[in-house]
Amino acid sequence: MDIPGLPARRAALRLLDAVLRRGETLDQAAHNAVQGLAADADRALARAIAAEALRWLPDLDALIDSATPQVLPDDAKPRAVLRLMLAQWLRLGTPPHAVVATALPLLTGGPKRLAHGVFATLTRRQVALPGHPGLPPAVAARWGDRAGAIAAALGEPPLLDLTLRDPAATADWAERLGGVSLLPGHVRLPRGEAIERLPGFAEGAWWVQDLAASLPARLLGLPGAWPGGAGRALDLCAAPGGKALQLAAMGWQVTALDSSAKRLERMAANFTRCALTAEVVTADLRAWEPDGRYDAILLDAPCTATGTCRRHPDVLHRITHTQIGEMAELQRELLARAAGWLAPGGRLVYAVCSLEREEGEAVAAALDLASDPIRTDELPAGLAPTPQGWLRTDPGMLAEAGGLDGFFVARWRAG
Repeated sequence: MDIPGLPARRAALRLLDAVLRRGETLDQAAHNAVQGLAADADRALARAIAAEALRWLPDLDALIDSATPQVLPDDAKPRAVLRLMLAQWLRLGTPPHAVVATALPLLTGGPKRLAHGVFATLTRRQVALPGHPGLPPAVAARWGDRAGAIAAALGEPPLLDLTLRDPAATADWAERLGGVSLLPGHVRLPRGEAIERLPGFAEGAWWVQDLAASLPARLLGLPGAWPGGAGRALDLCAAPGGKALQLAAMGWQVTALDSSAKRLERMAANFTRCALTAEVVTADLRAWEPDGRYDAILLDAPCTATGTCRRHPDVLHRITHTQIGEMAELQRELLARAAGWLAPGGRLVYAVCSLEREEGEAVAAALDLASDPIRTDELPAGLAPTPQGWLRTDPGMLAEAGGLDGFFVARWRAG
């Protein structure tokens, strides 16, 4: 019979292995890793242990290496188990005796004795983690002079951001939910709230969406006096649907396209909850052809998603230069196709939740279309466009207000 608590630690070990050895995301790995855990609390615990180990991995490794003269390879099982043990003790507040009882049984023989000795040494020293996580050297090199500020924001998962269906009701909803607003149509709450039980969920008054993720749709503006009525908007790679919901709430006649039927089903459920409508198309953007031109097009392109590192710390360890290059090539192809579908005078917004210049600035610079520079007065206080008129956010920005995800956004207008 398993020791109580051991199955959750075993699942956490499988999660860590899937990310670091196979390059899977935590979401991808979770389906198989937590099978057999009947309790929601155990599944949540396994995920939390693995996520904290990934968030603080360089710092945990430094502690491990400081407590043993033996060289432990990065992929050695004792190192992996020690990472999980330290994450539980130093980040989740699990007492050392409980850590030993529930994690050491993952090892046997000499590796078990080694891990026990290292952990005992570190607890006797009463070691502590630094004020914020350290970045893997390759990641710090890619992110350059912003790396320190980004790292300082990674110590805790992000707060909960809501986008309101009716921006005019911002003050009312902020008071009702006990949150703060950083711009009209936005409310920020402490994390840990049970989403479905919050006021306004059942009637579709809002949806969950990071502040940075809400900016691209806002930058398309309200529909103008288009000949066909409200104005046609095309949301490409639309799932999970936050931006399509925004466009529909703004009054656009929305076509939402994505290649994933399953993700579009979830998006449709949110449209129903929020009493909004859109034409939903399941198709591969690279092969699909529209039946006309659009006054507004939003391409939130597939990307490495490194800008979501606060909530998905796996991206700190599994994204390579090869993946970045492959994504950038796909993004250029998709953006060129989207630009060809603009109506005269129409606006095109390109966005990625990536911190990599190859996926942001380099892709935008390659598009031959008239730039429509983003203005400071279109952005939340504390953010500003780049000299090129683009927007670059990262988790180190708006730190006093709780930060935001990393995004790149650019905008153009057809002649």
